[in-house]
Amino acid sequence: MKTFDSDRRDLLRLSSMGLAASAFTALPALAAKKPAAPTLTPMLFDVRTFGATGDGKTVDTPAINKAIEAAAAAGGGTVVFPAGNYISFSIRLKSKVGLYLAQGSAIIAADSPKPGETTGYMGGTYDAAEPKTAWDAFQDYGHNHWHNSLIWGEGISDVTITGPGLIWGRGLSFGSGPGRPPADAGGSTASASGRPAGTAIPSNTPAAAAASAAARPGRGNYTQFQAEQAGVGNKAISMKNCRNVILRDFSILKGGHFGLLLTGVDNLTIDNLTIDTDRDGMDIDCCKNVRVSNSTVNSPWDDAIVPKSSFALGYNRPCVNVTITNCFVSGCYQLGTVIDGTWKKFTMEADRKLGGTGRIKLGTESNGGFINFAISNCVFEGCQGFALETVDGALLEDVSVTNLTMRDIISCPIYLRLGARLRGPKGAAGTDQSTVVGTLKRVLISNVVCHNTRSTYGSNITGIPGYPIEDLKISDVFVECVGGGKTEEAKVDVPEKENAYPEPGMLGPLPTYGFYFRHLNRLEMSHVEVTPVAPDARPAIYLDDVHRADFFAITAPSTPPAFSINKSTDVRIRMSRAAPQY
Repeated sequence: MKTFDSDRRDLLRLSSMGLAASAFTALPALAAKKPAAPTLTPMLFDVRTFGATGDGKTVDTPAINKAIEAAAAAGGGTVVFPAGNYISFSIRLKSKVGLYLAQGSAIIAADSPKPGETTGYMGGTYDAAEPKTAWDAFQDYGHNHWHNSLIWGEGISDVTITGPGLIWGRGLSFGSGPGRPPADAGGSTASASGRPAGTAIPSNTPAAAAASAAARPGRGNYTQFQAEQAGVGNKAISMKNCRNVILRDFSILKGGHFGLLLTGVDNLTIDNLTIDTDRDGMDIDCCKNVRVSNSTVNSPWDDAIVPKSSFALGYNRPCVNVTITNCFVSGCYQLGTVIDGTWKKFTMEADRKLGGTGRIKLGTESNGGFINFAISNCVFEGCQGFALETVDGALLEDVSVTNLTMRDIISCPIYLRLGARLRGPKGAAGTDQSTVVGTLKRVLISNVVCHNTRSTYGSNITGIPGYPIEDLKISDVFVECVGGGKTEEAKVDVPEKENAYPEPGMLGPLPTYGFYFRHLNRLEMSHVEVTPVAPDARPAIYLDDVHRADFFAITAPSTPPAFSINKSTDVRIRMSRAAPQY
């Protein structure tokens, strides 16, 4: 029997401990003992071996990128970040290279150039944003650029970012730019997370002069930067046209405009992330075969988990075969307090200044389509509810949503919108999807419970004239809302706003506290209860231009009448406490 090669065993042991330097020194010794053995290359590349300090002061970008290049040259490997604080500008990912963030490690985004300045921290800048294209106008600046990020990759495959460490976008812009200049972030007080905050924007800069008139309020007492200014970074992680990507176990604090911007990324796994941020948590745009699971996203000022289908790639590409499961989204916790575990809520609406958004949403960018989605076992707190939106020509079809629990929802628990904004290139109808209204059909929503939601908008499910939502089934839903609606609110004339930006409040107050259905064909609703805490003078369910609708086992107060049926046909109500048979 052959015995195990002890030299090889020792090498594997050292590699598994993350001691890349030891692996480097062990290789020559092995070669001397066994000249005939094949040349071995290290599997682990410690960024400190390449000159990184992790001292929280030195710019470690050159050393980090050297380690990544060495791993790529070796045919692949893992770049390890031991405990330490690694200040960095743009980190460039490579194929077959993983980043591993060890416990106690943090990659910290260096401060971008301030308004009116050409360089940032220690004279550095982020990689230049890509040149503008003919289709930039069809989505905002953040969606059209990837290179101006803390970590980015384009056209690569077999990439991982894993480990329990932190990515802190301290020096990134959250989206301020020309027309939206930043406000003074307010001196040097500590952020909510207890980490050191940035400094105020100098009063002699162009941004300061305009800030009082048109500004995004400060968030977390960080310095604000203009996203479109040269040298500024505005995303924590961005990837374009990549495949076989795994993102797992790390945390993102203050991720810029996007914690994750993933465009045209196929075979994508996102698992066990914690994102505590001042804009979008994760945008999954034009991607195929995606699994999002076991993640927490606190995003008070924007959306949490957002599949999109924009025109950022220069053509219509759908988001296909996506599952989102076992996730928690919120918009009510102060920036940084979810990551540090203190979970401090905003004490009043003024503390938050904007939003409380924090939801799961398909859209708003919706050129290509959303096909085959399964969303399950997710918790919403202090945020907006679940949203399906197609307004730019996308086909939104075959979606299953089940097992959602919601608390303190600030708008619609359930929001579905088929509209005609049609923001995209205008070609011949039939050859360019952006010239025709899309579809929203074959959607199943079940097992949803919602406590303490506002009643202004109910749950809003609307198509537009001539373009109905089709084949919607809603079952086993319990909604407890605030109530309190007045008689005059039951008579409100709801506008269409066919080409408006889709938001739950876009149509104004609705004549129902429960469900508002307009322009819809083939609806089934069963075992649904809507309970207003305070008496409400509006109906629980309002139908307008709905055709072939079946209601079974619906519970709601019957005074006033629970159903308002308008310009609708083939409506049946059976076995319901809310109304007699109809």
